[in-house]
Amino acid sequence: MEDCGLLRREEDLFRQGRAVYRIAEPLIVFYQVVMRPRWGFLESGRAAAVWRDARPRFSAQVLGPHFEQLCRDHAAFAPPDLFGEFPGEIGAGVVSDPERKTQIQIDVAVLAPPVPGEPRRILSLGEAKWGDVMGSRHVDRLRRARDLLAARGYDTRDTTLICYSGAGFDPSVTAAAADRTAAITLDQLYGVLRKSSFDQEAATRRPAPKR
Repeated sequence: MEDCGLLRREEDLFRQGRAVYRIAEPLIVFYQVVMRPRWGFLESGRAAAVWRDARPRFSAQVLGPHFEQLCRDHAAFAPPDLFGEFPGEIGAGVVSDPERKTQIQIDVAVLAPPVPGEPRRILSLGEAKWGDVMGSRHVDRLRRARDLLAARGYDTRDTTLICYSGAGFDPSVTAAAADRTAAITLDQLYGVLRKSSFDQEAATRRPAPKR
């Protein structure tokens, strides 16, 4: 199913041997989350009621994970100056916080290529929220994750903290930009993804060299 592109295996970049499997096609996820559990009600003509009931699940289980994946795709094709160099690995991960007895979910983690004998450098830690206006608490959570990873031996001296939002940011996020913090808007996100899609399409249409 992975080879067919139906399932996507997501390695946890900060916990070795941990991974989750996700359905790659959002339409299939929509069917499983929204339609299948209420099929009888849909057949009886109560689609409006089914949709009202399903909207929270749709947001959390369909929109949220899809937006997070788009943000990771953005990181793969982002302008070079965003991270300072070419990423070696992009994914997600969980950072344990034993002192506070909690875990911090990192939606977009960007690591530099490994160098033998040197600590692994983290280029960026990011949090993605489709429907929430992001503020200082999101930045503080990323800072906490950065400090915890530094204590575990990662090189976080040049780590950029990035908030990705579909709903916007309050001034506290943009004010923190001087502290290696960035805010990625929908226009920036889709601008990069459109350009990468256009470049890939152009490459496939390029005529083969003459022999």
